[in-house]
Amino acid sequence: MIICPSCKEEIEDNSHYCDQCGQALLYCDRCGRVGLGRRCTHCGGLMVTPDGLGHKGTSVMNATSMSTGIPSLSTSNVGVSQPSPSNSLPMLMLYNDSLNIRIQGINGAVIGRRQGPYTQFFAQNMYVSGLHAQLKYNGQSGWSICDKHSSNGTMVNQHSLQPDVEFTIKNGDIVTLANVNLQVSIS
Repeated sequence: MIICPSCKEEIEDNSHYCDQCGQALLYCDRCGRVGLGRRCTHCGGLMVTPDGLGHKGTSVMNATSMSTGIPSLSTSNVGVSQPSPSNSLPMLMLYNDSLNIRIQGINGAVIGRRQGPYTQFFAQNMYVSGLHAQLKYNGQSGWSICDKHSSNGTMVNQHSLQPDVEFTIKNGDIVTLANVNLQVSIS
């Protein structure tokens, strides 16, 4: 297990992305430590992706990063791509226009007041837990959401979810995070 340099959560060794916050991970080619940036802060080695591809130190705003405000590495520099119009994952949008919330789903990303790429939408809502829910994509069942032991619960179409149990979501569903209703759109 390693510690994500962005959210400080424990994740699987050799992960390409943090399964808690969605951050792209890089490893030092000398000492193997995980980190962010061009050079290792421990030994000065070059930071590379888990599959050994080099990192040029540049980031681009792709469809995912434009919606979340978080820069991500160009897929030409990374062995695994994030959801974008150019890959095979259906695009997931969770939205509530009256609250000005539009979230583009990222496989493995968490939703919360303090953690994950969507904190800007929930930072001021004390009913949403710091780590509330997680989005996941499965090739056979599609997009799902999983409650992460939140204080005020997660519901899909008024059905309360059990913690750590993935629940498949589809077009037109209503996901409720504490007191926030979000319409599901998958295309």
